[in-house]
Amino acid sequence: MIKNILNLGDAALYCDFGDDVNKEINSTVIKYFQTLKNEKIEGINNLTPSYNKLIISFDLKKTNFKKMCKIIENISINEKDSLSSNRIEIPVCCEENFSLDISRLEKKLKLGRDKIFDNFFSKEYFCYMTGFIAGMPFVGDLHNNLRAERLETPRVKVPKGSIGITEQFANVYTFESPGGWNIIGNTPKKIFNNKKELQPNLINPGDIIIFKNIDLKEYNDYSE
Repeated sequence: MIKNILNLGDAALYCDFGDDVNKEINSTVIKYFQTLKNEKIEGINNLTPSYNKLIISFDLKKTNFKKMCKIIENISINEKDSLSSNRIEIPVCCEENFSLDISRLEKKLKLGRDKIFDNFFSKEYFCYMTGFIAGMPFVGDLHNNLRAERLETPRVKVPKGSIGITEQFANVYTFESPGGWNIIGNTPKKIFNNKKELQPNLINPGDIIIFKNIDLKEYNDYSE
């Protein structure tokens, strides 16, 4: 549950759910996020969930910090209820020109690439949050023996569609961007579509992600 509600500037606050990063705490964050979003409370401009925080931006002409605190404190959340989520399959090609950091990972993790890929594709993943760049999902939790630190020197350009891993998480680069995650493959699937105004994100907090290994021909032939 919420441990504290704190000011964040004049027209925002954040709900603090603690310092731990795990699926249980994040599920509670997402339940508050989904409930506030569905109730369409007057004055709320934006809701931004993270691993263990929920940022709420509001319009000072319509509400204020004290009113928002009262609304949040009166929300009834049953932590045993299941989340509203989708199961989404993401095709990933791990050919040499896409798996940019596989050699580095073999040395760091002391595992062969086949074992790295087997472990990566054998799990289902939970979307904790989206952010950094538009629509980028942060999903967990990686197998314990796949948890590596970020690159010592981040790349200036990570190709769009790259699948990166670091620590307990994996992500998908929705645009070409700087980044320091270990890149193990690339997806041809569009994860963010700015032409869809109401729901541009394919993946949202609480969704279940299945990564599917595909070969280069399937990658080149892929169409949506």
